[in-house]
Amino acid sequence: MTRILFLFILLITLNTNAQNSAIGSSEKLTYTASYNMSGILTDIAEVKMETSAVKTSKATLLRLKCTAVTYSKWDNFFKIRDLYESYVNPKTLTPYLYNRDLNEGGYHKNVKYTFSHSTKTVKSTLKKKNNYELKKSVTIGSGTKDIISTMYYIRLLDYTSMAKGSTKTITIIFDSKEVKGIITYLGKETINTAIGNKECYKLAISSNQKNALQGKDSNFLWLTADENKIPVYGKFKIPVGNGELKIKSTSSLKN
Repeated sequence: MTRILFLFILLITLNTNAQNSAIGSSEKLTYTASYNMSGILTDIAEVKMETSAVKTSKATLLRLKCTAVTYSKWDNFFKIRDLYESYVNPKTLTPYLYNRDLNEGGYHKNVKYTFSHSTKTVKSTLKKKNNYELKKSVTIGSGTKDIISTMYYIRLLDYTSMAKGSTKTITIIFDSKEVKGIITYLGKETINTAIGNKECYKLAISSNQKNALQGKDSNFLWLTADENKIPVYGKFKIPVGNGELKIKSTSSLKN
């Protein structure tokens, strides 16, 4: 499931001038995650992406939350209960705090990042079973984001200004390392989804991380070509197989 989510966000260029006109403070997107098992594409988990406003003593932040939960019939085979969340500036989606809590098949791991954009550093804390804890400081580039804030940030970009076939790169901090990704804009395509026929921006994705994605032309994402730019469909290939993410429902969209 981690690789599915990683694939989902390797899609953007860093544009610090982008402003949030697509994402509200009470949005909810629900997806079905499918995986190829013995040659058959099988629905194995539900992925939810939700936003909410969080007030602090200094400002109101936007909480970006993503959860992945296996359907009950698969829990005995490989139980997943994953939580990803990022606390960001509501206007720019600049991240301040990131939390990743994994529970996959009995494997547990918690990762927290505290961003200091003025010093271009991230304080990273990793916790595992048996009181294992590792803290370190990671130097980042200007505009580097975590995996969740990036997932939402792709929706702030102006794809209408991109020529078909053009490519752009990204930088994401993942597992306390900066990872490069490449997006190729493939133009518009209308696809049938659970929320109706949608005209979409079609994107091809690749990465410099060998264990994340497989093949230059094997990973794709479709965003609705409207003011919300919702991810409605994704196809991916990873070292251990291939699968899909399909939109199931939406609520409280901003536009």
